[in-house]
Amino acid sequence: MKIGAARETFEGEARVAMTPDSAIQLQKLGHECFIETGAGKAAGFSDAAYEKAGVTVVGSAADLFAAVDVVAKVRPPSDAEAVQLRKGQTLISFFYPAQNKDLLETCKDKGASVIAMDMVPRISRAQKMDALSSMANIAGYRAVIEAGNNFGRFFTGQVTAAGKVPPAKVLIVGAGVAGLAAIGTATSLGAITLAFDVRPEVAEQIESMGAEFVYLDFSEAQTDGAATGGYAAPSSPEFREAQLKKFRELAPEVDIVITTALIPGRDAPVLWTKDMVEAMKPGSVIVDLAAERGGNCELTKADQKIVTDNGVTIVGYTDFPSRMAAQASTLYSTNIRHMMTDLTPGKDGVINHNMEDDVIRGATVTHEGAITFPPPPPKVQAIAAQKPKEKAKEPTPEERRAAEAAAFKAQTRSQFALLGVGGALMLLVGHYAPASFLQHFIVFVLACFVGFQVIWNVSHSLHTPLMAVTNAISSIIIVGALLQIGSGSWLVVVLAALSVFMAGINIFGGFMVTRRMLAMFQKS
Repeated sequence: MKIGAARETFEGEARVAMTPDSAIQLQKLGHECFIETGAGKAAGFSDAAYEKAGVTVVGSAADLFAAVDVVAKVRPPSDAEAVQLRKGQTLISFFYPAQNKDLLETCKDKGASVIAMDMVPRISRAQKMDALSSMANIAGYRAVIEAGNNFGRFFTGQVTAAGKVPPAKVLIVGAGVAGLAAIGTATSLGAITLAFDVRPEVAEQIESMGAEFVYLDFSEAQTDGAATGGYAAPSSPEFREAQLKKFRELAPEVDIVITTALIPGRDAPVLWTKDMVEAMKPGSVIVDLAAERGGNCELTKADQKIVTDNGVTIVGYTDFPSRMAAQASTLYSTNIRHMMTDLTPGKDGVINHNMEDDVIRGATVTHEGAITFPPPPPKVQAIAAQKPKEKAKEPTPEERRAAEAAAFKAQTRSQFALLGVGGALMLLVGHYAPASFLQHFIVFVLACFVGFQVIWNVSHSLHTPLMAVTNAISSIIIVGALLQIGSGSWLVVVLAALSVFMAGINIFGGFMVTRRMLAMFQKS
């Protein structure tokens, strides 16, 4: 098949749907690659680089559409591009069919098959084609960089000779791919990071990245992310009010807010209202990744950066991935290549538009002169984080004290029982054994008792890292041996000397092992 990438006409768009490296991989699949002249220039890929990779460079979009079987784009096609499609031709691009119904009709009337990369289902097999996640990952990272560019302080806290600098406090609203990327970037820069999501099952992911999950005092069970393709579902009015109440509490405390909340097929929910912006400190920054869909912040203006009357900067750029065009183009073109691999499973390189395939069916919005959007639910359940296991209920102070008292009584009874048995054994031995043996026996018993009590009181969690030290402590039995060396009996002296020798090996060997263990954690 002939596959070509058109130059993006959307203002400010710097990405390209085919890179020289992805073209080489497509050619290995048996495809012939074309590209419109200048298509990769903004992303740093020259026409010469494409020609070196074996790509045919054509002079115009019209020539490209006429020459290829598959057209690859980043942005949805313009009206002028859509009318150039022909029957049997395939278009692969972001499309947003719910928001572009007229464009959907045009493509249907032209008889073209349209694969919307934004409609790829979030199932395990489709991760390699999940362009939304690829771009969201870049957007989340770039959002933190943009926030830092507009923030007047360090992210990390510092203590210097000139004074103490407190760390920045960052709130991430929405813990999807973009939110998690933003969390990772903010924590790596040293900020105190808070994160909120309506899906409680992502709390474990957030906390594992070093951020604090913001819990609501609300009992409503939220929709499982698996039921909505890994996205958040609309919340009830009561939950929304609890959510906004929590945000109003946090607004005066946080320095940076990054909002990423989107619901498929809907405008972005307004989560950061005007009064919250007014409550923020001067110099604070809001980066709204949902600006293209109306924005999560009530004051966001798409493609603009504004400063409010109280000195809060609101960044509403809609081209975060495009601001890292080379990286974004590399990832997106790889997603396209994997899609082409699934579309052309045979060695002949001919497209097999298998509408029984979950991925292809889910991403196809027009096919054979019909609109196929919305798709049926995939047969395989979407990717979703496992719900965290319910934590055991914390005992009250009264319950804790009662448990400690019960444990103390049980331990006391056990010790009294052992002492009773030991006393009876001592009386029995003392009645039948000679006085000289009884003296040595008492020392032996006391040394064993002291050693046992010392080791028993060491926490089990410390046995492995402190095994050498605990072994040295356990060698308190050496005290008994030293007391016996002064005995007049040569046999007792020999046995006592052997005890000292063996205990000495235990002590010095233990400290040698400890030194070796500590050396493992020292930087070379």
